[in-house]
Amino acid sequence: MIGITAYGGYIPRLRLSRQAAAQANAWYAPQFAGRKGTRAFANWDEDSITLAVAAARDALGPATQRDRGRVRALLLASDTLPFAERLNAGVVAGALALDEDIEALDLGGTQRAALSAFTQAVARVRAGGGDTLVLAADNRRTRAASAQELDYGDAAAAVLVGTEDVLAEYLGAGTVTADFVDHFRAAGEDVDYQWEERWVRDEGIAKLVPAAVKAALQQAGVAAAEVDHFLFPSTFAKMDQQLAKACGIRAEAVADNLADSVGDSGVPHGLLLLARVLEKATPGQCIVLAQFGSGAQALVFRVTEAIRGFAPARGVSRWLARGVEERNYTRFLSFKGQLQLERGMRGEADRKTALSTAWRHHQALQALVAGRCEVTGSVHFPPSRLSYDATPLQDTQKPHPLADRPARILSWSAEYLSWHPAPPHHYGQIDFEGGGRILMDFTDLEVGEVDAGTAMEMVFRIKDIDERRGFTRYFWKATPVRGEAQD
Repeated sequence: MIGITAYGGYIPRLRLSRQAAAQANAWYAPQFAGRKGTRAFANWDEDSITLAVAAARDALGPATQRDRGRVRALLLASDTLPFAERLNAGVVAGALALDEDIEALDLGGTQRAALSAFTQAVARVRAGGGDTLVLAADNRRTRAASAQELDYGDAAAAVLVGTEDVLAEYLGAGTVTADFVDHFRAAGEDVDYQWEERWVRDEGIAKLVPAAVKAALQQAGVAAAEVDHFLFPSTFAKMDQQLAKACGIRAEAVADNLADSVGDSGVPHGLLLLARVLEKATPGQCIVLAQFGSGAQALVFRVTEAIRGFAPARGVSRWLARGVEERNYTRFLSFKGQLQLERGMRGEADRKTALSTAWRHHQALQALVAGRCEVTGSVHFPPSRLSYDATPLQDTQKPHPLADRPARILSWSAEYLSWHPAPPHHYGQIDFEGGGRILMDFTDLEVGEVDAGTAMEMVFRIKDIDERRGFTRYFWKATPVRGEAQD
């Protein structure tokens, strides 16, 4: 049996009010005045790499509790990867502290890239290549006052494909590859060019997706009437219901596509919906997931008894619950890089990264690994050959991961003096359970939300961006442990 052995997702905390965005642009685009709900959007220090890391940690759980050594390959699907030539999947693998002998690969070019990555993972596992982690993430940019600005959302999803403790057995797939262009983005461009909606809906989705679903059901040996959950990401109202009817799938099987609360997250959205459905799925249920893009693709799964024994670290439902509505439209534009705010002279520092230094300390920087002295038990970050205790010791430190360890604030500050993309700049000393203290930036919090002793958790984020050379530097930050994370 081959299928999903773990799953997870990630939705950024900030949710832009569509009403607020429509009001801000009412002078120019009054047609959006009636739009309701919210769309998820990434913080300024999030991109497709950090989103993918968060989803992977949700699926794999803390490194201290679950064995990540079983992951033998990582496939990262995205149409908004920050680097055109640098293995984005390699950055993710480093942050997850995966073995360096794994295979890692970036995929993209179509919104169904995540489903294609999944079928590649199945082929790899079937050939004896070991468990494969499939990640998908997108952080798309749109034009202000466009329909896409309100329809899109930022998110990520993760599934681990393997043969042991399978939660949802993979039964079959159907693929239609066609150069039907509903939208495109040329190399070097930031924003997609969209074609007419009715044409896309009637000539594209309505004709190509049913063909892929029919082929998938046929390969799986499943009748359309047996489908318990039908998942299809779309910004078109009731498009998923229309497809279900065309495919002979019961109307009650159509799952909520999160359009009202999250928006369409692009490449990861199909797997995100799958991760949410798996949270409540019961053994024996059949799931069909379809996604449109350069044709269409569909996957069929059967939920197993093992589903009762698995839970993601947080799960899509909790990511949904932790959302905070944002009505400040200019904050959204700023975080998306569409609004240039005054930085002052303090914001003019050169942010060139010494790549040689970054490599020498890559394990500490990417995976937040400290050194623990085997003689005294003291924890040092960054790790070094010398342990500075009562008597200096040499070469006594062993790797000591900190990313998943409980932590609390020792001291902190919030100031407006230095330039920061989301003022005030929160930072402070973080003490880790079992030893270790680091001066860290804080993220995803409000003024007055933290104090000395506040419980914090670590998240992988953008440290800063060298805009002159186009290089993004990543590190870990601390964010408050909120109620839903302590259940």
